[in-house]
Amino acid sequence: MKILLISPATDTEKRTNKGLMMPQLSLYILEGLTPPEHEVKIIEEEITDIDLDEPCDLIGISCMTANAPHAYELCSEFRKRGKTVVLGGVHPTILPDEALEHADSVVIGEAEGVWENLLLDFQNGGLQKKYHNPLPDLGKYVPKDFKKILKKRLFNLIPIMTSRGCPYNCDFCCVTNLFGKKIRHVPVENVVRDIQESGARNFMFLDDNIIGHPKYAKALFRALKPLNIRWVGQASISLLVNDDELIQLAADSGCKALFMGIESVSEEQMKTMRKAIKEIDHLESAIRKIKKMGILIHASMVFGFDNDRQETFKEAVRFLIKNKVSTVSFNVLTPYPGTKVYDEMKACNRLTTDNWRYYDHNTVVFRPQHMSPLELQICKVKARKEFYKLRSVLKRLTGNLYSPLIYIATNFGHMKQVRVEARRIEKLKTELF
Repeated sequence: MKILLISPATDTEKRTNKGLMMPQLSLYILEGLTPPEHEVKIIEEEITDIDLDEPCDLIGISCMTANAPHAYELCSEFRKRGKTVVLGGVHPTILPDEALEHADSVVIGEAEGVWENLLLDFQNGGLQKKYHNPLPDLGKYVPKDFKKILKKRLFNLIPIMTSRGCPYNCDFCCVTNLFGKKIRHVPVENVVRDIQESGARNFMFLDDNIIGHPKYAKALFRALKPLNIRWVGQASISLLVNDDELIQLAADSGCKALFMGIESVSEEQMKTMRKAIKEIDHLESAIRKIKKMGILIHASMVFGFDNDRQETFKEAVRFLIKNKVSTVSFNVLTPYPGTKVYDEMKACNRLTTDNWRYYDHNTVVFRPQHMSPLELQICKVKARKEFYKLRSVLKRLTGNLYSPLIYIATNFGHMKQVRVEARRIEKLKTELF
């Protein structure tokens, strides 16, 4: 039979730059789990248009919260045409009953351990409403079509995942709901096999915290070193800087940049978070230590906590420029369903919309404590604009000369996006504010 696997766009009228798109690894894992007698076609709608009338037997759609409304629209169109549709991904996992209002079946959590059974059930006319394996075995190697993955990607980055699960359970994060509190690992030899079979040199590890289990991370980095690759990933800043061997092994294995969730530089807010670093001096020291290893830092900042005020944005930008942080994501606190923040805000009637397409970590969908929703939205955009001014880019360059080309390319990419985001404010004023 023919299977369509789809990653829907959030907005078909305004798609993401193709070069900036990371491949949806989950779809390629599903393809690898599918028995070879079936034909699989993968469609990433941010890149390729969807033909609703394309001949197929089964359709699988993977979505997050922001693109769930459009995913539901696609479900409706496909089902009108007599097709069977299965939903999976973050949003259907958190709200499976909502997803079932639009699809024939829902995969909750991970696909390993259920996808093959789902296909057999469908072929035999006994498709179930829900499929869920809470702790699937990650030991089996899943082949992936790297030729498809490599098409039209920024820096030809290949996505790799080595672990699932997170023990921290932060108030504004739903990763624990998706993958559980226990960190589970893909065998190191399977990670190495993926890298070797891809034939690529540049990789992005999608793990929420690639060093969450230091013993495994050290074994992985030792195995990566002889492969002579370059990679970027996401890591806990406190775990990394408290283990000199770990940070050295990461650098030696080809680590060029790390995404780090700093979230806030307000010590008042830092003390309320489940973070090991709760003082500014310690945070600055940690940043210096990582940069000395030649690793670019991409920091994630979140604005809209109940302690935040308009002064918080200026304080954050000063800190980031002073410490010559390479690049930064400026996000607003988003009360995603399945998080403690969502439950608390809903109970207090602080949510301003229930339209999931605005739940994208860039749009204010709640009433902040010390400013209006529009003020928070505008201040976030201004902070990003200030950080990516040419003056700031040049000042921070002196602390990032170990990777000047990557630094300049990524910063100028962000500078372009600042202009796009500023124009979006006017549209949001009429839609939300």
